[in-house]
Amino acid sequence: MGSVTLRNVVKDYSNGFRAVHGVNLDIKEGEFMVFVGPSGCAKSTTLRMVAGLEDISSGEVLIGGKVVNDMAPKDRGIAMVFQNYALYPHKTVFDNMAFGLRMQKIPKDEIKRRVTEAAEKLEITDLLDRKPKEMSGGQRQRVAVGRAIVRQPDVFLFDEPLSNLDAKLRVAMRVKIAQLHKSLKDQGRPATMIYVTHDQTEALTLGDRICVLRAGRIMQVDTPENLYHHPANKFVAGFIGSPAMNIFRAKLQKDADGYFIELAPGKKLLIPASLSNNIEASVGREVDFGIRPENIAWAKDGHTLNVVQGELVDVIDARLEVVEGVLELIENMGNEKYLHVRFGPHLIVARISGIDVGTGDIGTAFRFNFSTHLGHLFDAETEVNLKID
Repeated sequence: MGSVTLRNVVKDYSNGFRAVHGVNLDIKEGEFMVFVGPSGCAKSTTLRMVAGLEDISSGEVLIGGKVVNDMAPKDRGIAMVFQNYALYPHKTVFDNMAFGLRMQKIPKDEIKRRVTEAAEKLEITDLLDRKPKEMSGGQRQRVAVGRAIVRQPDVFLFDEPLSNLDAKLRVAMRVKIAQLHKSLKDQGRPATMIYVTHDQTEALTLGDRICVLRAGRIMQVDTPENLYHHPANKFVAGFIGSPAMNIFRAKLQKDADGYFIELAPGKKLLIPASLSNNIEASVGREVDFGIRPENIAWAKDGHTLNVVQGELVDVIDARLEVVEGVLELIENMGNEKYLHVRFGPHLIVARISGIDVGTGDIGTAFRFNFSTHLGHLFDAETEVNLKID
């Protein structure tokens, strides 16, 4: 059984610093759970407590329903893949992968079968006779993953395993790890995987669920889709998504047209009541309004310009709010552009494609449509999303 449960887990250091603040989390057997958050949020510390490499100050860690607080790492039914590979430099790939099995007195034929099978899965069969110094970083990381696979653990723990690789290799290894999780499930021996990363792209593409951490506290645990579209608070909203959600503070007001905030004097943005369970209670107070860059579009005559089958077409949507801003910067990403636009005191990013705009347009005022019905309102003090489904 590979379920993992954390009950009120706390980590205190001798200098009095509390790194982990009473974390509670249930990870189902066969689930791919990703811990994500900024540097120093205690995601690796939490993982190492599951592994038994860090002592727990208080609380309980359970693996397969059994409390493992006082159990040695080798007895927990886990295998860990580290950031720095941790391979024996003087041993071949085969011997690196087989070492743990030999220590367990596994028969030679079984060791050979497991190593060969894992090498085929990871496409490193031709590397079995090489030593680590004769391989690239990506190949060494595959060996480290293979060493974990052969142990056939109930739980795989990955501590930022791809952070030392270049962008192309990270994508390739990400795919390999996702395929490994799926293949084990298809073979009827699903393995629980807990994966630590600061890279939200890895988190969003790998995780069945994602645990977002901040300063040793859980901010939200949810599916990638819900984290992106229904963030529980301002921190999650700003952390998940690239480019980041635009978030700015303004006073929520109300007039005959409805609820609104001002981007700048005279630049009013109507706010749908649907963004809050009780929007009336926030009138006259400062709130944080958030909107994703893809929900801000290039506008013309009150319409939105979208690309449909290679042609620019006008899409009229009564829910769109049109506001004029000054273009300050363009990030050309190839198939799309990130436009940094100044609306009074606020610099906001719009994510667009198929629009002919270049550096010669910087400093020019353009109109943009805000899909405010897709935005979010956060309490300025508590930072919680004012719409809780």
